[in-house]
Amino acid sequence: MLLYPKEYLKNVKEITIEKLRKNNIKALILDVDNTLIDLDKNLLEGVKEWCEDLKKQGIKFYILSNTNKKEKVKKVAEDLEVPYINFAKKPLKGGFKKIQKELEIENSIEIGVVRRSNIYRYNRC
Repeated sequence: MLLYPKEYLKNVKEITIEKLRKNNIKALILDVDNTLIDLDKNLLEGVKEWCEDLKKQGIKFYILSNTNKKEKVKKVAEDLEVPYINFAKKPLKGGFKKIQKELEIENSIEIGVVRRSNIYRYNRC
């Protein structure tokens, strides 16, 4: 599976409900390192509030990380109250397909993938 950036952003918090609605995105798959946490493993300032706000507006979230450090991913997921998969083996599509099924989103084009402040569209292969 190849994912190409549709947009480059300085910070994940620049993803607004307006951008998501404009692109018919109903769910976001998020990476952890350099997307939700900094190099010191601290949740980026304002990310929790950003996530809560988008959830209130109907956006679903899931964390998909390649790291084998389960506790790191688990802590971020618990802080944001979202499900997660660690050691995902991206870009293999297994994790993406599992998330699509769990989130009950029929059309994969309605899922955005966010990695290092780039936003991608997940397209079914």
